Amino acid sequence: MKLRILEILKEQEKTKYWLYIRLGLSYQNFNRLIRNETSSIKFENLQALCDILECTPNDLFEEYYKK
Repeated sequence: MKLRILEILKEQEKTKYWLYIRLGLSYQNFNRLIRNETSSIKFENLQALCDILECTPNDLFEEYYKK
């Protein structure tokens, strides 16, 4: 699974900085989340992402297969 945060931001014509300010995470944790370099996500952060981006958890995640 991977997060589609960058794709959603592009669709909504929003910037990473716009999301960073609203999400309230440290820059390091935010960057890991954006780059899909994390192995877990707190439910409170998932809820915050959904609220800020006005989407559902299903919209945030994408299944992919490594080759």
